[in-house]
Amino acid sequence: MSNPNEIIFFSSFLAFIALMLGIDLGFFQKKNHALSFKEALGWTIVWVGISLGFYFLIRFHGNLIHGSDSLELIQARITKFNHPIDITGMGVQEAINLYNKNLSLEYITGYLIEYSLSVDNVFVIIMIFISFNIQPKYFKRVLFWGILGAVIMRFIFIFAASALIQRFSWFLYVFGVMLVIIGLKMAYDFLFKRKDDQIDTERHLVVRLVSRFFNVSHDEHAETFFVRQQGKLFVTPLFIVLMIIEFTDVLFAVDSVPAVFSVTQDPYIVFFSNIFAILGLRSLFFLVMDIMNRFHYLRMGLAALLTFVGVKMLIHGVFKISTSMSLVAIVSILLISIIASQIRTIIHRKSS
Repeated sequence: MSNPNEIIFFSSFLAFIALMLGIDLGFFQKKNHALSFKEALGWTIVWVGISLGFYFLIRFHGNLIHGSDSLELIQARITKFNHPIDITGMGVQEAINLYNKNLSLEYITGYLIEYSLSVDNVFVIIMIFISFNIQPKYFKRVLFWGILGAVIMRFIFIFAASALIQRFSWFLYVFGVMLVIIGLKMAYDFLFKRKDDQIDTERHLVVRLVSRFFNVSHDEHAETFFVRQQGKLFVTPLFIVLMIIEFTDVLFAVDSVPAVFSVTQDPYIVFFSNIFAILGLRSLFFLVMDIMNRFHYLRMGLAALLTFVGVKMLIHGVFKISTSMSLVAIVSILLISIIASQIRTIIHRKSS
């Protein structure tokens, strides 16, 4: 981030995120309580609204991210990040408009991918809380620190992946193969395995690692991550759950971050779309808890989504799929899975 414009824009973004984290996740809601469906729906609407507002900011002022205010600078960014647009023969303002329009489409498509995949992440987090018998009033505290850790980890992952792609262009094909394999495996698990999602609270890798390096308290009702007993410091089940959630997010980042790189190679756009999806995760969690049984085919839709973006990466050297076409395809996949889920729910209700 040697460009002063990038530093200013990115710093302003981080300051805004820190403010919203304070409002949404902790400093103004210190009392332990489980969010009601109404509260969760309200915060979900707020976060989706802010994310859409950021889309319009990029749509009209996206060139400010990199300080691209001349034809030469815009063309340099198009070439560096392989944007699927051509500004040949355009004036400066026309080129800026096209560049901003493409950036905003890349952002909203990446956000939609990441937010959709977050639903699957939420399913796993719910199972983690249930498996460890964590009381609902402590969910918010664990999610606060879990989301904060996820923001930091995504920053490292995204910019490291971007550096690899910029240096080794073939790395996109590695991501593509990875996504196709993950998508096909997800589809196979959904269709054939039907396995129990319960978490092994004793033999899980994170549980064994934490137990090796820390004293572990088995007080399931502890309200903090650390307690002092007989002069020694112990970690609580809440801390173990937090570590498992962080570990789970790293695993999810392996498919979600490359999926967004299939839409754009601009690490700033990837980061912005990821962070807005992650910051809406807490309210989405409490919302999904109430409606999770209504989306039976969503995981199949996510499997199709990952496979699609993986194939898109693999064929990008031969056939480029435009950002708008990607957006239409992704929305269609998600709508089909949601509509199919609703039809299944209605049929089951009538037959019962």
